[in-house]
Amino acid sequence: MCAAGQLNIQADSRQGAGPDGSRQPAVTGTGCGAGDAMCVGVILGFPPEIAQELQDWRASFGDPMAEVIPAHITLITTTPTQDWEATRDHVRAIAQTQPPFTITISGTGSFRPVSPVVFVNVEQGFEECVQLHEKLQTGPLERLLPFPYHPHVTVAHDVAQENLDEAETVLSDYRATFPVVSMGLYEHDTNGIWQLREELDFGGDSDEDQQAESTSTGGQSSAAN
Repeated sequence: MCAAGQLNIQADSRQGAGPDGSRQPAVTGTGCGAGDAMCVGVILGFPPEIAQELQDWRASFGDPMAEVIPAHITLITTTPTQDWEATRDHVRAIAQTQPPFTITISGTGSFRPVSPVVFVNVEQGFEECVQLHEKLQTGPLERLLPFPYHPHVTVAHDVAQENLDEAETVLSDYRATFPVVSMGLYEHDTNGIWQLREELDFGGDSDEDQQAESTSTGGQSSAAN
């Protein structure tokens, strides 16, 4: 692993580019499987300015992982798989049918006392994240999880209780909205680093595309005032 403050980027032809065309940083992780199984994860990345803002906040709460874990929403946590090609094709197929959607993160919550984590809530886009998770956690990625899936953005983890309290209070009015048009497929390498293997663009029609098509074909749509 690189020293704290540096983000390792795998110089590999399999690595994808993010929605803004930039190479995406690796994400550290622990608790991967053993034996012949490789471990993968799938996340939604954030626009750079929002990601940086949340990382700065996380660092201010004394969380050392702020320097090495970009802000993100996990769709699939560390999951072993015996078949990389089947896994890649599985994730690709789901990305191709997923319309782009909008995420709004707002306010804070905590997994305490079960886990020393404070997070920013996923408000708009919560159901889309859950649906994506349920689709992804099938086939080569099927597994039983110890807790129900709950999309969130970690802003403090495994720090002193007063720091967790501060994070939950200070960010209680935090709010940000942004589009998501892709998801990242990561591999947990032998050095304990999450390396981006592919950034997979969503291929379905967005809500805006569907509304435009409906209008062009004489359909109607309405929204509450």
